[in-house]
Amino acid sequence: MTVQRQSKNCWRGFEISGVNKMAQSMIAVYVQTDGSMVEPTSLQLITKAKAIANGQRVVALLPTSEADQTVATVKQYGPDEIFVLADDRFAAATDTEIADGLYQVVEQVQPNSMLIPATVVGRSVAPRLQAKLQTGLTADCLDVYFDGETLVQVKPTYGDDIMCEIICADRRPQMATVRPNVFQAEPAQVATQVTNVDFEFHPEAHIKVEKPTPIISSSANISDASVVIALGRGADNPQLIEKAKKLAARLGGMVGVSRPLTDHAEFGHESQIGQSGQSIAPDLLINFGISGATQYLVGIENAKTIVSVNTDPDAPIFTKSDYAYVGDSNDFMDTLLSSTRV
Repeated sequence: MTVQRQSKNCWRGFEISGVNKMAQSMIAVYVQTDGSMVEPTSLQLITKAKAIANGQRVVALLPTSEADQTVATVKQYGPDEIFVLADDRFAAATDTEIADGLYQVVEQVQPNSMLIPATVVGRSVAPRLQAKLQTGLTADCLDVYFDGETLVQVKPTYGDDIMCEIICADRRPQMATVRPNVFQAEPAQVATQVTNVDFEFHPEAHIKVEKPTPIISSSANISDASVVIALGRGADNPQLIEKAKKLAARLGGMVGVSRPLTDHAEFGHESQIGQSGQSIAPDLLINFGISGATQYLVGIENAKTIVSVNTDPDAPIFTKSDYAYVGDSNDFMDTLLSSTRV
């Protein structure tokens, strides 16, 4: 796989009266919430930010309607400081209202870089915030690291055959959205400072949220599933797909697919596992008929236990599996269904 670096021409950032203000040595992470729940990717990004900070402060930006519960959760992962935007209206806030609140705080604290979860909400908030800040934004990154003070943002392109390293050379903050489950969240014992920041909640004039529907990590939540039954080209038949659904239901899991099966009407991008789909971290992943292309393997790096079934004894998926079965997927599925009968 080829790696190329591109320089993104960004707009102005932190500009007052035509003069760029100096960004602080600080990495900010937007913490997405749903009531008292904290979106898992936000915590993963705090851990990642701490790992690459190299002396920079890591701060969490937390718009929330339930500050006590969400602050307690975020503190467990050890940011240096939590900037709390507390307002009851965040319980049903629009993405524009969230972006506006974040903009006011970012203008105050002036971070060098900002990481945002590439969730349904994060992907909507990020460009709205970027437009207000008039800086650069790289979407759906698989990795981020620093080269000096420059945030290198790594993402796939050209059909996933090339990994690009994108930088925002001249403007701050450097912004990136990062896919769920690319990194792992690790609790940390740090004396975290909590600051309630001053901001003004600006209600959106033409949109009102009547009833929020919680969405965490992706539209189908496969990135949060503890058990995933994954189907590839070798399991592409209607009977096996139906059996996979039944097995996933019995195990309390979800069905995911490799890229070839996204052509099915019932599977879309939200069900695709891999570099151009979802990164998953289940406790148990069972692969049926998946050979193990590099693009797929990238998406399952954080799976805890991997079981793979394939007729090819030399399938690359076996090198990444804890348990391997060389044989027919249909027979193996029938045996599992029989043993999990309720």
